[in-house]
Amino acid sequence: MTRLSNFATMLAFPLLLAVTGCEKKEAEKEKAKAEVTAEVAPATAEKFFEVAEAVGIVTARVGRVASLAAPSPTRVARVFVTTGGIVKIGDPLIEFERAPFESAAASAEAALLAAERAAERAKRLADAGVGARKDAESAAAELAAATSNAVTARRARELATLRSPIAGVVTRLSAVLGASADAGQSLVEVSDPSVLDVVVGLDPVAAASVQRGQSVTLFAGAAAEGTPVARGTVADVAMAVDTASRGVSVRVTVDNMSRPLRFGETVFARVAVAEHAAAVVVPIAALVPTGEGFRVFVVDDEGIAHARDVKVGARSDHGIWVREGLKAGEKVVTIGAYGMDDSAKVVGKRGAKAP
Repeated sequence: MTRLSNFATMLAFPLLLAVTGCEKKEAEKEKAKAEVTAEVAPATAEKFFEVAEAVGIVTARVGRVASLAAPSPTRVARVFVTTGGIVKIGDPLIEFERAPFESAAASAEAALLAAERAAERAKRLADAGVGARKDAESAAAELAAATSNAVTARRARELATLRSPIAGVVTRLSAVLGASADAGQSLVEVSDPSVLDVVVGLDPVAAASVQRGQSVTLFAGAAAEGTPVARGTVADVAMAVDTASRGVSVRVTVDNMSRPLRFGETVFARVAVAEHAAAVVVPIAALVPTGEGFRVFVVDDEGIAHARDVKVGARSDHGIWVREGLKAGEKVVTIGAYGMDDSAKVVGKRGAKAP
């Protein structure tokens, strides 16, 4: 029996060594599998500006734009300007056919002269007791009407040539040489480029946090890229939703510019709606969407990453403001967070600091 036992032991020993070796290899594989190469950064407490962002268009400031029209039905005889042209005060813009205006003015002057003579005669007769007082009063009323008509005709004759009332840029021109023009039909618009506004369209939820006086940073184009081209303040927030865009119009007063802005130029507006003195901020790469919210992987002193759900307040170019679920100073996985499993061992990248 002893020889048989020894023989069985001798046969089982190699098998035991093989099993032990396999278990060791599996353990090493599991360990290698659990280790993840990633970068880690601490959450910081810093001043954070909560912003509302949207695309806007550079426009003329209210009260600094002149829209001119024909004084009466007429026809365009000459056009002196083009859209985008620079004009000074008094420069001619559009000239209409002058004959009708000259004729109307001459007729009004003749009627005024006749009314003045009639009123003078009626008053003289009434004062002498020869004529009725009511005839003098009627003549005086006719004189007042004739004076008003003459003033209107003179003004219309002056407006036979539309001249710019302000120095600025022609921002709209619809006059066509030889075409008819109706009274009150706007034909040319001149805007002052020295003072500008930007009209931004925000969604109603974002617009609810925007108020007058809040600071605005403006970037060229349709995104916040590069250095700002101008800064301004919120001047007005519309109380109605635009039926076409379904957005809320916000008018921004441009206070200073790093370069000249042009009418109609597209800019990207960033409105600072709130300031948080000590917000917990993490790099944008640290945030992992979960379907219902977001999470980050917090790395402990042993280098183990633990998944933790967080509530996000807002984002900026510098990072994400985490409202709940994280404290300043805690280390989070940044590059390498996507696809990471809970309780993974974090191994720092070459050249990066170990967690």
